[in-house]
Amino acid sequence: MITESIDELRHDPSGPVLITGGYGTVGAEIARILAPDTPTLLTGRNPARGGALAAETGSEVRAWDLADPAPFRADVRAVIGSVNDPEDRVLRAAVAAGVPYVDITRWTARLQRAVTVAALLRPTAPVLLSSAWMGGVSSLVTAALAEELGGAERVDIAVRWDMADRAGADSVEFMDRLGVAFEVVDGGRRRLASPMTESRTVRVGDTPMRVARIDTPEQFTLPLTLGTTTAATRIGFSSPAATRALLALRGTGFFRWADGERWAPARRALLHSPGEGGTARLRVDVGHGGRSRTATVTDPRGQHHLTAVGAVLGLRRVLGTDGSPAPRGLVFPEQHPVPADTLGPLAAHGVEVTFDGHRDAGPEERDGCDDSPGADGPGDGTGRAGTQAAA
Repeated sequence: MITESIDELRHDPSGPVLITGGYGTVGAEIARILAPDTPTLLTGRNPARGGALAAETGSEVRAWDLADPAPFRADVRAVIGSVNDPEDRVLRAAVAAGVPYVDITRWTARLQRAVTVAALLRPTAPVLLSSAWMGGVSSLVTAALAEELGGAERVDIAVRWDMADRAGADSVEFMDRLGVAFEVVDGGRRRLASPMTESRTVRVGDTPMRVARIDTPEQFTLPLTLGTTTAATRIGFSSPAATRALLALRGTGFFRWADGERWAPARRALLHSPGEGGTARLRVDVGHGGRSRTATVTDPRGQHHLTAVGAVLGLRRVLGTDGSPAPRGLVFPEQHPVPADTLGPLAAHGVEVTFDGHRDAGPEERDGCDDSPGADGPGDGTGRAGTQAAA
């Protein structure tokens, strides 16, 4: 176990942006978005794998295997963590050097540990833990709706996972905890929820789909940052058969008795169906003071691209290049000072955010019954990111 930094980063405002996991599925997309205007340093276990990407983006590639105790040294402008950092090596090195840091890879338990590590290290540079769904995009959109409503008493997020999309190993590992209960806030009280339970039918875009609970970090952070008294994230799959199969397996106790490394390949095979590309889509419902708003986020280039866009917006946040001063110390994505300002950059990267109209929340939306808030759909799309931010 690593309890202090064994690596040496130095803050160089004119240096490259370091992307750990830089030639993985998401890291490569981040590098492409940043090129050619932002120099990048891509790291991973095998630099040879990043050669073609480096030539494409004009990046430098170096080895940094987080499982190898060999120290790593570099002068960098900022760090984006796009690969799992199980011993917090990247976090510790960035904080020790006063380097702005964005992480998009942590599931809730690891994010909670990172919060503790960062608090003990007392960072002087921004540390943005942006592992909410799709690189923090779900939290940014939630914050934009909350800003309009004057708060966010209730947040319901429904994710459509496209089975045809590209997904890296870390994405599957993020989801591979379907036998582990997690803490949620429901009606202002903390309780344990089980993955793939509390299912309901929600219209995500034009498609009704069955979604069920999954452990994601925004369910931990939103009650702390926005005062949310009920926060729920659910996931469904583009293949209804896949959703039914997972719900059935959950009912048999498979994910409980098949826990551990022995069964990991079998569990992850159920979740990992890498394709050539698909569409990422999620729906965010926010209720406050008897009113509710719905936003639907769509990225036709897929979930890896949407996550990369979230990471790039996070980079601009910690560098203070998004129109607002850079934050100090530890922050989460929904703490953006003007969250509606993030909708234009989403649109600039090809991400569509549409909004419903104002309406009063009915009692069924507050009771947590089977139909989700606003289950009649996102309306006629009266707003579009960049043209009608939060309408």
